[in-house]
Amino acid sequence: MSTRKGMREARRLRSRRIRAVLASGLVFGVGAAMTLAAWNDSEHTTANFTAGRFGIVGATDGVAFSEHPTAPGATLPFQLSATAAAMTPGATVYALFSVRTINPSVAGSVQLKAGAGNGAGLGAHLTYSVRTITQTTCNAANFGTGTAVAGLPVNATLVTGATSSQALTANAGAQVNYCFEVTLPAAAPNTAQGLTLTATWEFAATAS
Repeated sequence: MSTRKGMREARRLRSRRIRAVLASGLVFGVGAAMTLAAWNDSEHTTANFTAGRFGIVGATDGVAFSEHPTAPGATLPFQLSATAAAMTPGATVYALFSVRTINPSVAGSVQLKAGAGNGAGLGAHLTYSVRTITQTTCNAANFGTGTAVAGLPVNATLVTGATSSQALTANAGAQVNYCFEVTLPAAAPNTAQGLTLTATWEFAATAS
């Protein structure tokens, strides 16, 4: 009996030793996992972005530039002859309008567009041509040495705009001087007498 009792006691002791060893193994396993954890570090970046600008200004004298973003805008200084109070058949008048970018501004292009109402009243009888000139005085002599605006016919109706554009340099660079020539043809009918017109043009600019 004592032998069986001793054997049972021996088994209990052995079982306790095994559990103790297993328990210590679990503790050792956790400790090993913590030892293997990697160290960490990070780098961060920031970037700032700013949009550029684009805009144009115009001047009727080629010098005093300002913005005219809506109609009627600046009044073109067409000058009649000293002996005429109004246009008569065969009369031709000239006026300057200069365009350039603002500063700062990216480069771009500008296209001359005619107002839809330019054909009303006296406008039904008038014709016009436009050339770019190097000077800031628009008259018959300087018009004659200028460069025709591409895409705008000579002696076009006042409702006709240009189909091409002129380049604009960045940051208030070289300006484009438009010289307008408007004519009441010599063959204008009697029905043109006393008619009036307020014509409008738009210089539509686009950034490059």
